[in-house]
Amino acid sequence: MASKRAARSRAWTARQEKDPYVREARARAYRSRAVFKLEQLDKKDSLFRRGMVVVDLGAAPGSWSQYAVQKVGPEGFVVALDRLDFAAIPGVFQIKGDFTGADIRQKLDDALGARQPDLVISDLAPNLSGVHSVDQAAMEELVLAAGRFAWSCLRPKGAFVAKIFEGSHAMGLRNEINSLFRSCQIRKPPASRSHSAEIYLVTRGPIRQTITPLAP
Repeated sequence: MASKRAARSRAWTARQEKDPYVREARARAYRSRAVFKLEQLDKKDSLFRRGMVVVDLGAAPGSWSQYAVQKVGPEGFVVALDRLDFAAIPGVFQIKGDFTGADIRQKLDDALGARQPDLVISDLAPNLSGVHSVDQAAMEELVLAAGRFAWSCLRPKGAFVAKIFEGSHAMGLRNEINSLFRSCQIRKPPASRSHSAEIYLVTRGPIRQTITPLAP
């Protein structure tokens, strides 16, 4: 078993060394190659503009927040949330904890003050078990929580971007997220490895219906 783990580790290291996105991330001082997925989504869907308020869910190690703070400029505001510790990023307000917890939501509300997010980005993924059906179900639960979080706090024309896994649960998950937003697009950025099941949802315009009170 130990020899198999060592072989997998060597294979992963070799793949990383050959990966052009890994090399480019190092050259540009980004913390992971995942930044290029966000950059490519941004080029496709014009996600960012200067002065925006951005919330990054599951931000560690921080490359998406690095990109976001560059794009929004000093006029903007980026909040990064994760249960893991990661090194500070200049210009990014960091919160450690689970975004579904009431205490963490209060910390986020305090950090935002009167500002509403223009964009919520999520590269969240569960701790993988290796059992496809279990991992898909865990991912669905996580993305739904992130989608509902984004729906609850975004500006009326705000956008939500999230990673999901393709598979038997994907259509139901897309329908659930689509019911919360006015538009929902599916993207597979070139930086996502071809063998990976990950795709990205790009949604806009949280649907918040006004409930008319019943007549007395």
